[in-house]
Amino acid sequence: MKKKWPVIASVAAGVTSASIAALGYALSNKVMYIKKKDQQFILEREITSDRLSMEWYNNVAKESFTVQSINGYDVPCTKINSIDSPNTVIIAHGVTETHINSFKYAGLFARLGYNIVVYDQRRHGNTAGKTTSYGYYEKNDLRAVVEKVREMIGESAKLGIQGESMGAATALLYGGTTPEQVFDFIVADCSFTSFKAQLHHVMLRDTPFRTPYPIKLIDFFVEKRDGYKLAEVAPIDVVQNIRKPVLFVHSLEDTYIPPSMSEELYQKKKEATRLVLFEKGVHAQSFNEQPKEYEETIQQFLLDFGMSSSYENIVEPTSIPD
Repeated sequence: MKKKWPVIASVAAGVTSASIAALGYALSNKVMYIKKKDQQFILEREITSDRLSMEWYNNVAKESFTVQSINGYDVPCTKINSIDSPNTVIIAHGVTETHINSFKYAGLFARLGYNIVVYDQRRHGNTAGKTTSYGYYEKNDLRAVVEKVREMIGESAKLGIQGESMGAATALLYGGTTPEQVFDFIVADCSFTSFKAQLHHVMLRDTPFRTPYPIKLIDFFVEKRDGYKLAEVAPIDVVQNIRKPVLFVHSLEDTYIPPSMSEELYQKKKEATRLVLFEKGVHAQSFNEQPKEYEETIQQFLLDFGMSSSYENIVEPTSIPD
């Protein structure tokens, strides 16, 4: 009878290991293959919310181009030319969104002297890529877009990057890891400090787990399956390397990525930086909730750092309500 216990213990250990492996695989799937919003849903949402006019889109001057990412796929881009200016801002959308969500910024930046370039992040919209990596691989795609746009507009033109959520983290990761820094400024809207900290925050908010083990499990499986560790997706570790001005914006009502994360990023970047916290707006909704104040914030930022001029007679995607 005693001889059976080692066998039972071995079977139990095997079952436990298999259960842990299954859990780790399932959790890493949720991270790597996060469910995305349907493009048609995004389009209808933006039109219904008066943030996008198809009449504007069909008539505004635009040009399409494609860049090759070192990740091994093409990244299709669209340049919206609302004004006669070489100055340009590249818009990096957030997770589950597409470039359609970025059109809302066309009028804002045109009034400040900039056209915009929109594109789909890795595994979103029309851009390929097997997984979503929350900035780790996405920063390489952004690098390819920035280098191409700089080539298109010339060395003397101003070039900015505006990112929302994952797009903001992508912009900061790119800016903090590229020595060339051929861009002129970054607007980081509701970025996380690190993806690991963000996962931990969401876990505490949305699940009964109160131990770090699920995060460790995700980390292990993501590294094995997708080739990076969660600790490598940490804007907080590289933001101090960005030599160009950075504007951090966040809404105080954001419970998905807490505004304290933008405060931490702001404190880490010692020079050429600014932080503005808006009263209204859940996650990535600061502009949608207070468009005038949002525009005024960016305008003042650009003016203070010598990168803005006013334009009139603009073909706009929509009008900001009074």
